[in-house]
Amino acid sequence: MFDSGVGGLSVFRAIRDELPSEDLIYVGDSGFAPYGDRSHAFVQQRAAVITEYLIREGSKAVVIACNTATGIAVDLLRSRFAEIPIVAVEPAVKPAAARTKTGVVGVLATSGTLSSPNVTRLLNKYGVDVEILTQAGVGLVEQVEKGELAGERTRALVQKLVRPMMEKRVDVLVLGCTHYPFLRSEIQEAAGPGVEIIDPATAVARELRRRLETAGLLAESRQRATERFLTTGSPAEVSPIMSQLLGKPVEVERLRA
Repeated sequence: MFDSGVGGLSVFRAIRDELPSEDLIYVGDSGFAPYGDRSHAFVQQRAAVITEYLIREGSKAVVIACNTATGIAVDLLRSRFAEIPIVAVEPAVKPAAARTKTGVVGVLATSGTLSSPNVTRLLNKYGVDVEILTQAGVGLVEQVEKGELAGERTRALVQKLVRPMMEKRVDVLVLGCTHYPFLRSEIQEAAGPGVEIIDPATAVARELRRRLETAGLLAESRQRATERFLTTGSPAEVSPIMSQLLGKPVEVERLRA
């Protein structure tokens, strides 16, 4: 699986819980992060390069653990690499639209995700009977990449982005970036206790299980599965952040791609 940086580890956690016997490889493209402000051509190129690497390493399925890469590159990847299942994360707008009681749903995502054709179609499809408010989470990815999950600066930034949506009667808030679940406590505090926050990571893990079962690729039960972590950035800088986010020591390899 891959993400623009460390945020996809929120999906990694859910997949490890759902599929304890699978060997997992995680690539964080931190050398080129964040994707949110990059051109569509650039994101597609990076997504293709990393997917090619994962397939060469023997991956039987690839998870796009990045909403921006999904919105911009998933169609390209599924066309180019049709030989393996490609599972993608996307903002959970459908369940949010079904759960709202006020009729107003909030989507917090990167600008790249919000401007992507796939997400535009998603918002148009499920925004017919409910109002969907979108907010670009400018600066949040960078806070997670630095491991600054709390503190006054992070709290002030989250409140600046989230509070205006709450003033418009949002009662369900979609986390449209895999980095954002690591800021969940700050986001919940800013939104208030009556607001439901939806993180699609568990749904992605279940879909991966379904795809592997359907293809007859699910690993047999065993005691210990392997995990590898790679970054296109500096392992010395990324390793402490990944360890912090996963709550365990993580050794990170350098990927030159």
